[in-house]
Amino acid sequence: MSRQTFAHINLAALKDNLHALQALSPNSTNIAVIKADAYGNGAIACAKAISADVDMFAVAIYEEARTLREAGLKQPILILQGPHQTGELTTTLSHNLHWVFHNDLQFEWLRTSDINLQDFAAHLWIKFDTGMHRLGFSVERFNEIMTKHQDLISDKTVISTHLACADEKNTEHANQQLALFLKAVNHTKLRLSIANSAATMEHQYARRDFNRLGIALYGSSPFSDASQGIKLKAVMSLTAKIIGLRRIPKGDSVGYGATWIAPRESLIATVALGYADGYPRHAPSGTPAICRGQRIALVGRVSMDMLTFDVSNLEKVELFDEVELWGEQLCINEVASFVGTIGYELMTRVSYRVPRVYIDSETKREP
Repeated sequence: MSRQTFAHINLAALKDNLHALQALSPNSTNIAVIKADAYGNGAIACAKAISADVDMFAVAIYEEARTLREAGLKQPILILQGPHQTGELTTTLSHNLHWVFHNDLQFEWLRTSDINLQDFAAHLWIKFDTGMHRLGFSVERFNEIMTKHQDLISDKTVISTHLACADEKNTEHANQQLALFLKAVNHTKLRLSIANSAATMEHQYARRDFNRLGIALYGSSPFSDASQGIKLKAVMSLTAKIIGLRRIPKGDSVGYGATWIAPRESLIATVALGYADGYPRHAPSGTPAICRGQRIALVGRVSMDMLTFDVSNLEKVELFDEVELWGEQLCINEVASFVGTIGYELMTRVSYRVPRVYIDSETKREP
């Protein structure tokens, strides 16, 4: 690639993160969530890298599951949003899909389809809302739903919920949701799923039969406090090369709108990456990056295809030096904090214009 702008995806780090998370709950089935193209890291490559170590994958929508099947992945796939239309259910058995049902219409679609209900029972998850208020049957309807659809429920049916504040230091809300859910399912012997990444890392009582491992697999902590939880390894390192260097006098401006004024004579590096590549346009001056192992600061507005950094403090800098926007040297959550967002968004918004380069920990990445 002529531009030399890449998202380097370290598959060995992905595996290490998976094993560290699995060790927290060794008696659970730990599901690898690879929705949104594996959080921007490449669903097919990531799934293949960890396929020997996971029993199930999870995606958000049917189309994501179909992509994995077309790529030859064999593990069961859980579709977290459930069916969006009745026709999707017809592939349940042939594609070994598992569905999260969260509204009455989905049950109606199933009952009016030609699918054998007894066969489908082994592929059914039922979601209950305990306070997230996004998807799920009201937890107060638990007994009603269990009775109404008892012919669909088998010992393989899974009952699930989702915690809204598992990533917060204040555990009160998470504990309330846990208590509400566990009280509702108290008399059932069905399998349970509560924990996402954050809950798997920090909430022992949320670790049940199935844990849903998402963002933590990719090395971004779900917690704002980096000291919380286990040590994770960055999977994605977003890098680009310096394509311009110019020295400007004190008082000159950089970029659109002349929003940054040089407080001294400054050396400005132009880097070949911009908001068309997924770097947030609203990133403020001062947002950090790494060049030659040292921190540099973004200056001026983010352009469609380029960024500008003040590299005046570097002892040596040259054209085509590599700049890391986040990754192994610079935590994605730190960059996110400057931008006013979270690591999830930065990771998933990296555009398809940025090639993914898959490496392992023994591979030397050329600068």
